[in-house]
Amino acid sequence: MTLQSSVPPIWFRLPAGFHDISPSDGAALDAIADALGSSDARGELSQLIDGLESLAEHHVVHTAIGLHPEEPTGVATSLFTLTVRPAQEPNPRLTVARTALAIARSPLWTSSIRRFIDLSSRLPCCLVAGTISVPAVGNRLFQARVVTVHPDGRHLLVFDLTSASTQHAEAYTDILEAVAHTALFSDPEAKAPTAAGTSRILEALL
Repeated sequence: MTLQSSVPPIWFRLPAGFHDISPSDGAALDAIADALGSSDARGELSQLIDGLESLAEHHVVHTAIGLHPEEPTGVATSLFTLTVRPAQEPNPRLTVARTALAIARSPLWTSSIRRFIDLSSRLPCCLVAGTISVPAVGNRLFQARVVTVHPDGRHLLVFDLTSASTQHAEAYTDILEAVAHTALFSDPEAKAPTAAGTSRILEALL
């Protein structure tokens, strides 16, 4: 999927089970929450809905919700976002390193892992993932964040995946890393559309 013209060109692919959303989709998400029949899922979706409108103020340019069936009955929900903001440093490696370090040093983390990712584009890229404790949220959340730069050198890209389903931390980390590997900066060849489909969380890897 690509983004609006106000940001530099970037295309990426999300796995089955993720659906693009925007602040105007609040009513539809409410209907989905009711249909899920799970009080936990409804609560998680309500939190996501409440935060959508404020995301644009933080340079978030794309959002998607992940809905994956969970045994025995239930749905694991997650929120994907892509943030694009001006780079503060002319050196892309320094930009990524400083941003990843700032993320990792956040007092919200209760535990985290950090590692560099080798992209085929050879752009610098770092992943930080683990559990966070947000004062306004009762339960701990899982979050994975991938930091890289646009080839133009003037924009920082941050891919995020957040979920209350901390038991799927490893799978969500792999999903976000896989999404980062799909990022392209020139228009890919047009391909026939494929069905969106659905998948369980452990089947959602690209």
